[in-house]
Formats: sequence, structure tokens, C-alpha cells
Amino acid sequence: MPQALNILVVEDHDALRDVTVEALIRQGHHVRGVDCAEAVPDEAELCAIDLMVIDLNLPGEDGISLAARIRAAQPNVGIIMVTARNQLPQRLAGYQAGADIYLTKPTSIEELLAAIAALARRIKPQLPESTLALDLAGLSLTGPLGGVGLSGHEATMLAALLRAKDQQLDSWQLIALADKEVTEASKKALEVQIVRLRKKLQQAGAPEASIKSVRGQGYKLLLKMALRSD
Repeated sequence: MPQALNILVVEDHDALRDVTVEALIRQGHHVRGVDCAEAVPDEAELCAIDLMVIDLNLPGEDGISLAARIRAAQPNVGIIMVTARNQLPQRLAGYQAGADIYLTKPTSIEELLAAIAALARRIKPQLPESTLALDLAGLSLTGPLGGVGLSGHEATMLAALLRAKDQQLDSWQLIALADKEVTEASKKALEVQIVRLRKKLQQAGAPEASIKSVRGQGYKLLLKMALRSD
């Protein structure tokens, strides 16, 4: 059984989307399907997505534009583009937009599963036991010094930082993860939350300066770790 991934399928053909979602769920993945780029979750929610399967020919914003936008916001997310357009210039455009793998329709479920398994090795590599690991489902952090429990919000913030470009997020983005408005009170609360998260990272074996405050912007995570969501 492959590692469970959080997958978003963007496909406007209802029957094909439903079949794809069901097949991936049967493989143990956590899957959501949407019918257009405009229905893709906002940036805060996208932090929880490991991999996206995107149809190129979408209504409204097309798959090329969507892939480029997602890749800029979430550079570590896996992107598989699935389309009937199989000419070389079209495939090159897909890769230039940020696709990791470009599959042409009709695509078998077996080939899609193989592509996902290949990408999973990059998205969630098997790291040595001494490496820090964040377990989103279990709300825990493990490392060389043992395991530490996390609150749901702490785990979400840490996962968001891990998946963000350069592992850095603005304060407003971290505040938005808690569905809070940006106020002086919410900024002060965020500072307290970051201090607690730094201490828990240290308890698991991370260096003291594991989360850096970026003056006037937000926070940057200064270490790598495995991320598990199953």
C-alpha cells in the first residue's frame, strides 16, 4: 500500500472525475474533486494538499494557467497534468507551467497510480529515524529526543510552513489558518503560538532557532522534516 496523500482532482468531466476520485480513495488516499480552477481551495487550504491531478482543458482558467499559479504558490506540491492534447509543444507548455508528469488521455487508472507513486517518493521521502517528522493525523512531532504532542492549529501551522515557498509565510497567512482576522491581538497571539511551537520543536530534537521571525513579514522555518498525513 503506497503512502496516503492528500490529493485534489481538477476535472470538469463529472463521470471521469468521480471514477478517478473513487479509484484513488480505494488506494488509501484522501481525495477531493472539483470541476474548475475557480473551485480550487484558497492558498491557506492548499497548504494541506500533497498532489494535484489537473485536466488541461478546463472551463474558465485553463490547466496551464492553474498549474503555473499553484507551482508559484506551493513549489513542493506534486502536479500531474492529464489531457487529450498530446502534441510536443503542448506537452512542453505543461512542463514549463510546472507539471511534474504529463499524461495523455485516455489514461488508465493503473498509469495514473504509477505516476502518483513515483511522485510520492519525492513528496514524502522515507527519511532516517533520527529525522524530525510531523504526523498531521496523529497531531505529533517526533525526532531524536522523542515525541511531542501538538494542537491541531500547531500542526497546521507547521505543515503550512513546510509546504510554503522557501518555507516562509506572512503573518496574515498564518493567522488566516485559524480563521482569525488580522488585528493587533491576533498578531500577539501568533507570536505566543510561534514561541510555543519553537519549544516543542526543541523538545523533539530540533535546533533552538528552528523558526525565524522575518521582520515586517512573518516567519520562516529553518529545517526540513518528513510530513505524514495518513
